Amino acid sequence: MYSKEQEQKLIHDSQELLKQLKHAQNFLLHSENETEQLRKIIRYHEWKYYVQSEIAITDFEFDQLYDLLKRTEAEHHDWITSDSPTQRVAKGLTKEFPEVQHLVPMLSLDNSYDAEDLNDWDERVKKLIEDSNVEYCVEPKFDGAGISLVYENNQFMRGATRGDGSVGEEITTNCKQLRSIPLSADFKKYGIHKIEIRGEVLINKNSFQKINEKRIKDGLPPFGNPRNAASGGLRIKDSSEVGKRGMEAFLYHISVAEDESGNDLLASGGIKSHSHAIETLDSLGFKSPRKEFFIAKNIADVIDYCHQFEKRRENLPYEIDGLVIKVDKLELQKKCGYTSHHPRWAIAYKFAAKQATTELLKVEYQVGRTGAITPVAKLEPIALAGVTVSSVSMFNEEFIREKDIRVHDKVLVERAGEVIPYIVMPIVEARTGAEEKIIFPTHCPVCDSKLFKPETEANWRCINYNCPAQVSERIIHYVSKDAMDIAGLGEKIVEEFVAQNFIHTIPDIYNLNFEAIGKLEGWKEKSINNLKAAIEKSKTQSLPRLLFGLGIRFVGETTAKKLAQQVNDISEFQNFSVEQLQAIEDVGPKVAVSIHDFFHDENNLKIISQLKESGVNTQHTKTESAMDGKLFGKTFLFTGTMNMKRSDAEEMVETNGGNILGSVTSKLNYLVVGEDAGSKLAKAQKLGTVNIIREADFLKMIE
Repeated sequence: MYSKEQEQKLIHDSQELLKQLKHAQNFLLHSENETEQLRKIIRYHEWKYYVQSEIAITDFEFDQLYDLLKRTEAEHHDWITSDSPTQRVAKGLTKEFPEVQHLVPMLSLDNSYDAEDLNDWDERVKKLIEDSNVEYCVEPKFDGAGISLVYENNQFMRGATRGDGSVGEEITTNCKQLRSIPLSADFKKYGIHKIEIRGEVLINKNSFQKINEKRIKDGLPPFGNPRNAASGGLRIKDSSEVGKRGMEAFLYHISVAEDESGNDLLASGGIKSHSHAIETLDSLGFKSPRKEFFIAKNIADVIDYCHQFEKRRENLPYEIDGLVIKVDKLELQKKCGYTSHHPRWAIAYKFAAKQATTELLKVEYQVGRTGAITPVAKLEPIALAGVTVSSVSMFNEEFIREKDIRVHDKVLVERAGEVIPYIVMPIVEARTGAEEKIIFPTHCPVCDSKLFKPETEANWRCINYNCPAQVSERIIHYVSKDAMDIAGLGEKIVEEFVAQNFIHTIPDIYNLNFEAIGKLEGWKEKSINNLKAAIEKSKTQSLPRLLFGLGIRFVGETTAKKLAQQVNDISEFQNFSVEQLQAIEDVGPKVAVSIHDFFHDENNLKIISQLKESGVNTQHTKTESAMDGKLFGKTFLFTGTMNMKRSDAEEMVETNGGNILGSVTSKLNYLVVGEDAGSKLAKAQKLGTVNIIREADFLKMIE
């Protein structure tokens, strides 16, 4: 439908408009020609998403362009054309499946992004219904592919995609492959003979990850997000393949409900409210949003719920890009009516964007404490899930090669878990020829030593132990809160002390020249005394903290605790063979080799000796209180979202003599589950030997 040149031009024009919107959100187009070009841009992105199941811009960016067109046409009514995207929903259908007419058009939703938008909508609703008392329903806005299902005489008759809102693609056979869609349901008990139900097909986060892992293994490009994977999955020609994609259907709206005589049960009061419709679907065995369904007495309750829900969106097993707010009573919905684009009785509250497109400006290379070289993409700054992102790790050379990322590419960036941003993929269609392949360095960017890459690893490494970057990173890790917890030695201060030659190795921390430090800007008697006290306190830290702080490759906090239980003093690890280390719980072959090598390296042994001389504790003694603890000899693992911090819960276990495991195995006694527990719970249930308890049960055990 579009040539490569046309796609490049349309994407380029999209980005130029988005730049203007970034600087002036409320600007309008100035001519009829500009408005027609914007229509072409929006039609292209609709085709890309609805027909090709691909994306060139994010939902948030599309909403911005669509809103610009709406506002421009509202100011210039004579510029509106009959085929404008504002006059009908997405245009263009694939011919792979027969077209079918929806019984009632599947309209879009108007969008809101803050409390002010919701308050304005609330005022409009109250004017339309001529009443100040109105109850609202709030439910998740699933980020999937829209479907419409028709049942007659209790039997599933037809499934269809959303299509252009009036006409969709008939995908009945594919829908039958989704086990969450009943092939029959007892609608007759509610007097319903014919019904049309709307919903969304989704892929949960775990299934999506597995799909992408398999695609990469098979040499295929990964999907950009679960919605694209679901949309494409619904339209697979071989229906036997549909069930393999792990899709699920959530049903959340009844658009038609008729009795045997053709009477409209929605109009006659057979179904009185949207919440009643949800309860009906739920009772008939459909997967509905009832668990996350909220009825609000007023808009203030709606706004509060939206804010609370957004904080826990990452804990849900599905991608949720917002919430949908609807007038609950159907008679009031009827009073509100519709525009040609959306119902006036519903609105979507969109969360801050998790994905956005931007330009990759250049690549810088960072050196970690173990010498690993990490490429970092420097981006044109973008707002993403509430923060501005300008730097993104690209992990290693393999990651760059697999995704074929280039300098000056337009890239799709996602803030995973609303914490760590990463590049999902480059927008290949946007390439102009000015992009440059990324050439990975052969020498360390800090000390210029030749890089080395072990055969079994993905990372290139600088093997110069005295590389200044590695020295800083090792010390920063050693003094961190989870290791030796030396307050006052933050990242910037460590880097300054290394630059001033106050610190060259970890033991230098205990022999600092405080007289020289006092001459530095910002250092007074009080701050020096505080640092002295923090350093002195660190000498009494436990052996697990020291083991973790030394930065042994692959040894995290849990493994450090396991190791400490095997010895009375750290020096004993010099006598352990690889086989003996591997016999320790949660220590695999790779970890065992790393630990063995660490304790047979002259530099490391010298550091340990110097720490001992400085008075740092290197011994581990099991306290009597722990040995007599209520959990002595028991093993625990925590999963899901709990009220207490995971680290606090694990500390409670160890204080009471128990042990923490890193995974679900036959050695696990108790799995403590919180909300939205995932694969660990499933594995424990399958194993059948693990006691599965809740947080409250765990607390009772140590009361």
